[in-house]
Amino acid sequence: MSTSTTDRFNEEKSSFTVRGSETPDLEAGVAAIRNVLQTLPLRPGVYRMQDARGEVLYVGKARQLKQRVANYTQVTALPRRLQRMVSQTRGMTIVTTNNEAEALLLEAQLIKRYRPPYNVLLRDDKSFPFILLRSDHDFPRVQKHRGARRAVGNYYGPFASAGSVTNTLNALQKLFLLRSCTDPFFRSRDRPCLLYQIKRCSAPCTGRIDKQSYAELVEDAKSFLAGKSTQVQAKLGVQMQAAAENMDFELAALLRDRLKALTFVQGTQAINAEGMGDADIFALASREGITGIQAFFIRGGQNWGHRSFFPQHSNDVPEEEVFTSFLMQFYEEVPPPKTILLDRDLPEGELLGQALGDRVGFKVTLCTPQRGDRRRLMEQARRNAIEALERRAAESTTQAKLLREVAELFDLPEPPDRIEVYDNSHIQGTNALGGMIVAGPEGFRKGQYRKFNIKRAETAPGDDFAMMREVFERRFSRAQAEDPDRDGETWPDLVLVDGGRGHLNAAKAVLEDMGIEDVCLVGVAKGPHHGREGREVFHLLDGREFQLPVNAPVLFYLQRLRDEAHRFAIGAHREKRRKAIGASPLDEVPGIGPARKKALLMHFGTGRAVRNASLEDLQRAPGVSAAVAQQVYDFYHAR
Repeated sequence: MSTSTTDRFNEEKSSFTVRGSETPDLEAGVAAIRNVLQTLPLRPGVYRMQDARGEVLYVGKARQLKQRVANYTQVTALPRRLQRMVSQTRGMTIVTTNNEAEALLLEAQLIKRYRPPYNVLLRDDKSFPFILLRSDHDFPRVQKHRGARRAVGNYYGPFASAGSVTNTLNALQKLFLLRSCTDPFFRSRDRPCLLYQIKRCSAPCTGRIDKQSYAELVEDAKSFLAGKSTQVQAKLGVQMQAAAENMDFELAALLRDRLKALTFVQGTQAINAEGMGDADIFALASREGITGIQAFFIRGGQNWGHRSFFPQHSNDVPEEEVFTSFLMQFYEEVPPPKTILLDRDLPEGELLGQALGDRVGFKVTLCTPQRGDRRRLMEQARRNAIEALERRAAESTTQAKLLREVAELFDLPEPPDRIEVYDNSHIQGTNALGGMIVAGPEGFRKGQYRKFNIKRAETAPGDDFAMMREVFERRFSRAQAEDPDRDGETWPDLVLVDGGRGHLNAAKAVLEDMGIEDVCLVGVAKGPHHGREGREVFHLLDGREFQLPVNAPVLFYLQRLRDEAHRFAIGAHREKRRKAIGASPLDEVPGIGPARKKALLMHFGTGRAVRNASLEDLQRAPGVSAAVAQQVYDFYHAR
């Protein structure tokens, strides 16, 4: 959202709260809402329902706040979901806006920020990938991009997956020979790299192509990404014919190969969307309380992939409300195209188009195609949505069965909703850390993964048991401080420790010291053949240990959890080690920024020389004031 739009949202200081217990109480909730009604204006805006602790329960928008909020006091007309919400409500925060479109934008923004339990939530941890064609260099680079768009250049997307981006980048390299290397690599070359040899780059780094010719390739690439592949194809055909007539058969063969690559790309489009320009296609399917939404991304008449989404919501939320909330949250991160095709009319479709148009500065149209190619594409999207939903339902059934088997295996009262798995990683005690992954009925919850840097002085390097103790002390002391009553979703039903009896006893001792005796702990150790035969040994708190049959599905599931924890811990350790390689002793000196650190290193040569320098030598270093020199000297000679 642009800064100017954000500035128009003025959150009023009027937050209304009724003091009372956290126990659900319908009368207390209605009383809190009625207190708000006394001062609410007849203006558009957004309201937040909050519980006794100030946690956001629900975010809603209204054309007239007073009338909309008054509906919550008529509890007999509310569905069960909203009755539960009102019973937990103890306060509200009101934000007024200029119009309903702004309220719709702000609602999506606040849902993304607070993720309230009574709203429809788009659970998607990954940002969408784009292709970035940079324009801040004489020889622009083409690359994959995620996240904030700060770099100068042209962005093309979104793509449905990283694989779709990779395929398109490969096509761009074959067709237009654009460089993909970083600027430092580009500057350091004195001869072409392998990409030039395999005809995937024009080697501008060594002058094999001049600036003007490279600029022509860039323009062709922009035309291709904008959907003008037919024009590019015609241009390449003319150039190939001219090269053949001039007896330049090597150039003609190169152009022929590029034409073949272009024809291949055109033939591998999963759907034919020629003439559609930029459009997104959405179709919704629901079954037994699960909603699946299929999205096709069309840019420049080219299919840039499709993706399935499964918003989280309760069973009594109408499909139209789920669809509208999904679209607003989806376009909170992704710029909308001019055309959005839906498989049904939405009650707030016109308002949604107005809100999205206000964000991007051009008209956005939402429509339901009735005939022709657009209708055909919509039918294809609907079929994909139904198939994706059926696969999801089948996977959920399998996952539920596995969790029931886990509960039976470890004597849990019910299938676990939250499983935590812990593993340590280090090399002879260096760059040590612990990793925690989280899994549940819907799969891995990667947004809740945590890493613990081992930093206590009493933890000896390489002592795996001491590392496990430190990780568990920090993890569960925080859980006790933040959620002592275990009302939230941060307490695990099952904890798996990657290790044998020693690791399990270390974790058990920590929990016993903290008074936690009802968390199921299990150690997962490699068997006598180091797990090569799938014979992991499971250690229980009562001293029992057992193995599962090699072909047991629940064994494969537990192995997958253990392997994911191992992967996450090793990845975090490698990243920590990579940063440590490039670290400098001066990084530990408080108040020393990059410029002064560079000045000291340029003057003394090494960090050790800086540490051993006298105060007078430090004061003579260029760019270092007397106060900074004293600070550096005191840091190394304080003892």
